[in-house]
Amino acid sequence: MSRLDSMLRRLTAQRDGLNWAAAQIDNMDGDVLDLGLGNGRTYDHLREMLPQRRIWVMDRVLQCHPDSRPPAQDFLQGEAEPMLRKLAEAGRTIALAHYDFGRGIKSEDVAEAARLSPLIVQVMRPGGLLISGQPLTGFAQISGPETIAPDRYLFYRA
Repeated sequence: MSRLDSMLRRLTAQRDGLNWAAAQIDNMDGDVLDLGLGNGRTYDHLREMLPQRRIWVMDRVLQCHPDSRPPAQDFLQGEAEPMLRKLAEAGRTIALAHYDFGRGIKSEDVAEAARLSPLIVQVMRPGGLLISGQPLTGFAQISGPETIAPDRYLFYRA
């Protein structure tokens, strides 16, 4: 599979997974957390799907497209550990989280996801959903939409 085809497959899985998860949390209280802003495409999709929810966004730097810039009060800039602790200390409960941190080096990305998982656990509300391109620990893995190959995107319940 070409890298282009792989990217298209990943983005389609991401969009379908987010749409599925947004419908699943319809009757659940809690905020949304986008871990890894990047260009801002996922954030833009989340705010369009979930306009009534507060969407927290976390990344080391703010370098997204200007149209996808989150409000300053919802953007947590810096390393993930202190930003996740800040959310936990503020008593935030997350109904839906999208984990998209990574540099594209699989072994490093998997290790980072495992290291951050215990902190993510602290901000999730019971029954909340997590969608991730990397394996997370401390959550119950569940099946996502049938249209997504099991190895393409991972789904978890807190």
